[in-house]
Amino acid sequence: MDIQKTLYKKVLLLAILLLTTQIIYAQKVVRYDLYVKDTLVNFAGKEKRAIAVNGQIPMPTLTFTEGDTAEIHVHNLLKEETSLHWHGLFLPNKEDGVPYLTQMPIAPGDTFVYRFPIIQNGTHWYHSHSGLQEQIGMYGNFVMLKRPSDPTFRKGIDDLPTVPIVLSEWTNIKPENIHRMLHNANDYAALKKNSVQSYAEAIKAGHFKTKLNNEWKRMLAMDVSDVYYDKILMNGKQSTDLKNIDGKDLKAGDKVRLRIANGGASSYFWLTYAGRKITVVANDGNDVEPVEVDRLIIAVSETYDVILTIPAENTAFEFLASTEDRTNSASIYIGNGIKQLKSPQPRLKYFEGMKMMNDMMKMNGELDDMGMQMSLNQMDMNVVMYPEITGETKSKQTDNDPNRYNTNALADIVTLNYAMLKSTQNTTLPKSTPVKELKFELSGNMNRYVWSMDNKVVSENDKILIKKGENVRIVLYNGSMMRHPMHLHGHDFRLLNGQGENAPLKNIVDIMPMETDTLEFNANVEGEWFFHCHILYHMMSGMGRVFSYENQALNPLIPNPKLTQRKLFADDRKFHFMAENDFATNGNDGMAMLQNTRWSIGSEWRLGYHAMHGYEIETHLGKYIGKMQWLMPFIGFDWRYRKLDTHEHNGVQFPNHEKNLFRQKNTKNHRALLSAGVQYTLPLLVILQTEIYHDGNLRVQLMREDIPVTKRLRASFMVNTDKEYMAGFKYIAKRNIAFSTHYDSDMGLGVGVVLGY
Repeated sequence: MDIQKTLYKKVLLLAILLLTTQIIYAQKVVRYDLYVKDTLVNFAGKEKRAIAVNGQIPMPTLTFTEGDTAEIHVHNLLKEETSLHWHGLFLPNKEDGVPYLTQMPIAPGDTFVYRFPIIQNGTHWYHSHSGLQEQIGMYGNFVMLKRPSDPTFRKGIDDLPTVPIVLSEWTNIKPENIHRMLHNANDYAALKKNSVQSYAEAIKAGHFKTKLNNEWKRMLAMDVSDVYYDKILMNGKQSTDLKNIDGKDLKAGDKVRLRIANGGASSYFWLTYAGRKITVVANDGNDVEPVEVDRLIIAVSETYDVILTIPAENTAFEFLASTEDRTNSASIYIGNGIKQLKSPQPRLKYFEGMKMMNDMMKMNGELDDMGMQMSLNQMDMNVVMYPEITGETKSKQTDNDPNRYNTNALADIVTLNYAMLKSTQNTTLPKSTPVKELKFELSGNMNRYVWSMDNKVVSENDKILIKKGENVRIVLYNGSMMRHPMHLHGHDFRLLNGQGENAPLKNIVDIMPMETDTLEFNANVEGEWFFHCHILYHMMSGMGRVFSYENQALNPLIPNPKLTQRKLFADDRKFHFMAENDFATNGNDGMAMLQNTRWSIGSEWRLGYHAMHGYEIETHLGKYIGKMQWLMPFIGFDWRYRKLDTHEHNGVQFPNHEKNLFRQKNTKNHRALLSAGVQYTLPLLVILQTEIYHDGNLRVQLMREDIPVTKRLRASFMVNTDKEYMAGFKYIAKRNIAFSTHYDSDMGLGVGVVLGY
């Protein structure tokens, strides 16, 4: 009996000791001080402004252990507001770091303290959620380690030497200017990427009909990414060496775990390894059963944990991250010795991609899925563009072959897709719980760079109310021709991928064109949570929604909800400016335009050098209507004067009586009139403009600009019922400079220099 009492006392004492240790451990506060400051960098041949944190780009890797309390002091030394979002973390809503939604932005000179418990583990990252700051340096890894005593700790995986990696891009063009050019359909990026699909190149490639059909369906050229980047960076460098970890040299047979976060603003990256196989062990911070692949594509803001094995002595094997458009890359060489390079991704077959896009697009701008059930990245329509899968020439797969877009069925190269991910844990949601199902179509168009959900941007839609405790199921269909990495703040969701109760947990789902994916989560943390496309320029253009819990307490950090909502909505309501002027021998010919998601105000002018040529200025204010925004009703004002409105006879001036094509008095040389009309985009991207002036005159006009004759040569024309016409060419020399020649029915022939913004 005494032995039993003694044993009982020891067990009780041990339990108390363990409990006390756990409480002390859980109360461990890990503090970081982050100093956000302007800096100058030279990543791509020019000194440019960037934002550094603690003097470095990327931001410092923040490391915690599950059970810690994070205390992060953010000191804003900028001359502008900032914020930090903890991507993929479970935390109180007021710590989420979205300005004007979960907190007010951190003002210049202020310090803000984020404090939250670490209740999960895995590879995540953090970044600015203010404006476009993420593009110029504000991104970094956020790693949460398992305790060795954690029952989910995997020997041979969680105890491997580990290296955090953040992928990113750099452009010497200000991100605000990138955003503006995207909205104005500037094709400078295509020139830099050598991906312009002109008529001359189409003829050379035997794809004239493909190009014609593309423009007949009112589409721009084929591309797989929006922005050209001068440099790709891996931990802030284009190339790095990993020869040892913790002072121990790497040798043949060693395994290394890379914790990879895609901190790029708009680039997907292909990941490949010269040491052959890549073993995926986690995705978005959540463990998955190990799966071996030859390559994978990591979506914008996604994270993967991969294990690489060094297969030979005296060799450093290249781990290569290549942009999806295959224009640039960054590397890390793992091991010691001669560098073994990974073969670069071959150039995309753009006209094959254009033909595929033509086949998918209906004349009304909707996608025709032709009965295919696509999901989980298993069918990649862009596979027709991959020479390493479908060969250098046209694919032999027929339109009726169900595998024609299945990369793993077409080649021996094993490409990761979401159907291959299986959680190591049971991830089923609480049963006997109400289910709220939501369906969204990801929508948008490249012509005006408008990105939306169900053809509504964030500012055009109410917050989506959900109840605490219910299960929320979201069905997403991508009706656009771009990939969209959709990110949910504050929650992980189950991606229903055929793995049953082991469906993987994620916070990002990459949805390819024409795909339908279903995800579900339990609504267990009150607050207002952003759900958006993580391509930075898509998010800023309005592709997102806000989930809001019913009957929740007010956020003390948001003192004026109505004001902050207007500030939040300002992102996708922002107007973008463009202007162009042709300084020609026969006069100045130019335009200026201010546009946002729906509205446009633009002016065109022609200024002659003498009275006979005179001047004319037309201004229109209109609103784009419809998903494809091909229709724009407008009101306008037309002001012009030329001396050609009279003729002299016997020393006396007489008015001209020229008629327009509708047999009305032609006022094209002397007009100061209000108008109302409509503009519509016809097949071949020809703009039809019909307007009636307040004097009853009617004018109909056809116009097309920027017809891609060659890579740099553009043609244009205009003709209208006022018997005016124009035709010309423009040769693009630099981003904002071109040379021109054109003939104008009123101003004659001229050559000039075009300056644009």
